Amino acid sequence: MSFKSDIEIAQEAVKKPIVEIAESIGLSQDDLELYGKYKAKISMETVKRLRGEKDGKLILVTAISPTPAGEGKTTTSVGLADGLAKIGKKVMVCLREPSLGPSFGVKGGAAGGGYAQVVPMDDINLHFTGDLHAITYAHNLLAAMIDNSIQQGNPLNIDPRTIVFRRVIDLNDRSLRDIVIGLGGKANGVPRENGFDITVASEVMAILCLADDLMDMKKRFAQIVIGYTYDKKPVTAADLQAQGAMALLMKDAIKPNLVQTLENTPAFIHGGPFANIAHGCNSVNATKTAMKIADYTVTEAGFGADLGAEKFFDLKCRFADLKPDVTVIVATVRALKMHGGVPKAELGPENLDALAKGFANLEKHIENVGKFGVPVVVAINAFPTDTKAELDLVEKKCNEMGVEVSLSEVWAKGGEGGADLAEKVVKTIETKPSNFKFLYDTNLSIKEKISTIATEIYGADKVNFTSDVEKTIKQLNEMGYDKLPICMAKTQYSFTDDQTKLGRPTGFDITIREIRLSAGAGFLVCITGAIMTMPGLPKVPSACKIDIDEDGVITGLF
Repeated sequence: MSFKSDIEIAQEAVKKPIVEIAESIGLSQDDLELYGKYKAKISMETVKRLRGEKDGKLILVTAISPTPAGEGKTTTSVGLADGLAKIGKKVMVCLREPSLGPSFGVKGGAAGGGYAQVVPMDDINLHFTGDLHAITYAHNLLAAMIDNSIQQGNPLNIDPRTIVFRRVIDLNDRSLRDIVIGLGGKANGVPRENGFDITVASEVMAILCLADDLMDMKKRFAQIVIGYTYDKKPVTAADLQAQGAMALLMKDAIKPNLVQTLENTPAFIHGGPFANIAHGCNSVNATKTAMKIADYTVTEAGFGADLGAEKFFDLKCRFADLKPDVTVIVATVRALKMHGGVPKAELGPENLDALAKGFANLEKHIENVGKFGVPVVVAINAFPTDTKAELDLVEKKCNEMGVEVSLSEVWAKGGEGGADLAEKVVKTIETKPSNFKFLYDTNLSIKEKISTIATEIYGADKVNFTSDVEKTIKQLNEMGYDKLPICMAKTQYSFTDDQTKLGRPTGFDITIREIRLSAGAGFLVCITGAIMTMPGLPKVPSACKIDIDEDGVITGLF
């Protein structure tokens, strides 16, 4: 049986002009800044005007720990929104913007899949409205001003060995991870070690997704710590007088992007922070604006609930004063069997023993969301190989935990395949009030906050801190950054810092090997394991299969 590719399905979509999509949610053309026929930005004047309106319900979509078998979190988010529209609800979906790196590498885009996609998916997965380019240039402007200051007599007394602000590019390019700049003689700058991260790992991206408006963004830019002086005092973007020019480059990027799903449900796609290094959620502006427009807003968080949902709750909700009403955890029978020890090549045949063992991963994620006081619905993303016995087993175990389960068929059927999930989400919101709370108080010490996340969410026995991290914590305490919340950077594949340990491991420690200060974003990034901030391309990159013909028809883009 052959299936149409995502790009083929998207190209056949009957899209409505974006002006009509805006009208369906009470916005006029005067509220829009058009980017062609099917894309628009919402003006900041409109965003501010809507802030006085009543909030609708907020639905977070997260997932079990991801596996090569696939989970389908974004697809489920889109399909759930279409499902809510199908049962007559006024709904919007808020997603992250894809990075070009995965699009041309191996992971693919972030516009959903099958018949649960946002469109125009080719634009969304490519240059879209230029937000990521603006972030790249705002970030690199600051990087250039750092080296220029050193070249021009170093009036700020910057110690080049302590510079922590690297450059960025929105492509996978391993050869740029560690480089030397300033070669070629005195006129070309002061030689020093440097490197590139991918744009979505930039603190500028994290700030875009947390800032209330342009002036708040400029204030946060000013607070970015780029390095230290020879006498160990922090140097900020404000010291370099860079924040104004950076904000200018971001004046359009801060505005939420309006598009639509295949079924013409309105969608905001805005911002896309790296889900390990940053908080992995779309912009606060997009989410809060959607909640003023729609009765139900569906949004997602990056990777599994131990990373994405925890950061959504403890970072995004803390900064934006959001109170989610329900969390949907996406799982597949295939992925649960993989967590139960079945190799990817053997996931087809029924295996109830492995499924029961792998359910422990989903069980832990359900328990974790419960620690935040938010009700849960489990969405089982359907695969043709799933047997009735397997699906019944998952439903039985979830029901024993007091959790509703829905078989989601949105990939194959769109909104129709998400109607049951939509009904159960609405029912849960109406019958199980959310008692949302944070996992920790930011007034706790840095070590206490890290340990709370590691023991409560990951299930670790304890946390180990390297000698370098101990020194960093002492320095952060002295500088007054000890009250910031924590953004954990950890493998997405496991509750541990070892990606090979699937399921629900016990009897392990977490080691913090580095802490990075994101003073502008307002959190501390705690690095565990081998976290990559600049991915590389695989042996055969997706770019090798992507093409465009003389009529502008794109092929190979998923």
